[in-house]
Amino acid sequence: MSMMDKLKSMLKGHEGQADKGVDKAGDYADDKTRGKHRGQVDTGQDKLKEQYGSDRRDEPPRT
Repeated sequence: MSMMDKLKSMLKGHEGQADKGVDKAGDYADDKTRGKHRGQVDTGQDKLKEQYGSDRRDEPPRT
């Protein structure tokens, strides 16, 4: 099992917390770079949320 598979299984059911962590890390990076790379940070946040957060497309929405 790869590291990515382990990470996905750990985050399963905790998508909201993953989203918060991604947002917090992105905000920290923006702060440290004084917004110089805001576009790249935002793109990275979106891609991480698609892969690990509540934006995951490979799972049906929870009801």
